[in-house]
Amino acid sequence: MGGNQIQILVAMCVYLAFVIAIGLFYMRTANESSDNYFIGGRKLGPWIAAMSAEASDMSGWLLMGLPGVAYWFGLSDAIWTAIGLAAGTYINWLVVAKRLRRYSALAGNAITIPEFLSNRYKENRKVILAIASVFILVFFAVYAGSCFVTFGKLFSTLFGMRYQTVMIVGAIVVILYTFLGGFLAESATDFLQGIVMIIALCAVLSVGVIAAGGVQAILDNIKSIPGFFEFFGIAQPELTADKVQMLDAAGKPLFGQAGKYGILTIISTLSWGLGYFGMPQVLLRFMAIKKSSELKKSRRIATVWCVISLLAAVAIGLAGRSLYSAELLTRSNAENIFIVMSTGLLPAFLAGIVMSGILAATMSSSDSYLLIASSALSRDIFKGIFKKDATDKQVMLVSRVTLLLVALFGVIIALDENSVIFKVVSFAWAGFGATFGPIILFSLLWKRTTRAGAIAGILTGSIMVFVWNMLISRLGGVFAIYELFPAFVLSSIAIVIVSLLTKKPDQAILDEFEAAKTYDC
Repeated sequence: MGGNQIQILVAMCVYLAFVIAIGLFYMRTANESSDNYFIGGRKLGPWIAAMSAEASDMSGWLLMGLPGVAYWFGLSDAIWTAIGLAAGTYINWLVVAKRLRRYSALAGNAITIPEFLSNRYKENRKVILAIASVFILVFFAVYAGSCFVTFGKLFSTLFGMRYQTVMIVGAIVVILYTFLGGFLAESATDFLQGIVMIIALCAVLSVGVIAAGGVQAILDNIKSIPGFFEFFGIAQPELTADKVQMLDAAGKPLFGQAGKYGILTIISTLSWGLGYFGMPQVLLRFMAIKKSSELKKSRRIATVWCVISLLAAVAIGLAGRSLYSAELLTRSNAENIFIVMSTGLLPAFLAGIVMSGILAATMSSSDSYLLIASSALSRDIFKGIFKKDATDKQVMLVSRVTLLLVALFGVIIALDENSVIFKVVSFAWAGFGATFGPIILFSLLWKRTTRAGAIAGILTGSIMVFVWNMLISRLGGVFAIYELFPAFVLSSIAIVIVSLLTKKPDQAILDEFEAAKTYDC
């Protein structure tokens, strides 16, 4: 390992040590009760709520997956996805945040999404609680796996270490501070990591533009690639049978004719924004803020952070293609463009700090996934269904055992170093968006929604994500649309139809729905 690599490693290790120290700092408070461990006692301020929500949501996908898409396919696929996500962020904070904060407190002081939905419909038999918890476990295990892939790719690319080994080490670090400090440690570190992420993105973009000779030089270069800098076209790298991009005699990568990027594809990519309404790691921040009146400030912070970060990530991919046109020749390797630019353009120690941005993105997401998955089993299933008289100590024990098991499953998913982060994340994102997004919106905004309608919506959305992704999308054409959109629509239809066909909710449920609009908390 050379001197530059040692400097990078030292900077990253210092960052990791600091994050673990935060977990230790919050350990005592977190262990006072399961409320503190899972939702921080609803004590988050507006800055931490906003920054931790966005950092936990974006994951390593923001610094690796999205720039990789822009590097490989050009502007269209990446920018329409970014637009959808930015719009979804704003609308979610505007429409859902305050209502969910009030309603979750009024509905039995619910501290998890399955618990809120179950309390919202006054369940005796905890069917919604059980179904929602199971799907959280499934999709968050996949999500955690995508984060561990990011960790492994980062260290194997930087230091030539064995992918599987460093991936497992990264998983252990995340498990350690989440295990110790719970939601408070997670939110505090996510706030820090949100700052690191946006600084890293802006720094790498700035030096990349300078190194490429300015914005005009980058534009001149990428416009020469068919479909690369178009909103309604997409670049088509020419690949070998092994899916490696071919080079011409001069060593330049080859592209075919530009592909079409029509209205259906735009709807598909914009529909990423629908996922926000069902993301437990974001929804929990709404529920955990100290006062509902502070959510307006949080919304502004979150939206500005999101817009700047997404645009910078897309621009890094475009600038990277201009700077390192023949450096990354597979779809999977393209996701390393942020790493290549950081280490190639920055002094070693600064590169290490910037690389901590990827660590920040990865850790801020994986800790949320592990904690929410563990709460789904320990609080919602174990205490909510099987052992209603369980003590806080027993709930915490089951939570930590679950955390370890979910992490282990995520590690198994991440063992394949050729996994494409964007694809793994897109499936899990669709899963949460279609499973929980429609029912969260209907539960907060339509008082006629019934328990049967909620169950139908959750099952329809989740099942259709699998069916569409694995079967229907393979038919091609109109059916190739991102599975989130049709699953979200079908889930919404199921909720409306079943709710209208079943008995109107009891008066107590209707009264609580109205009271939640103005509940003071």
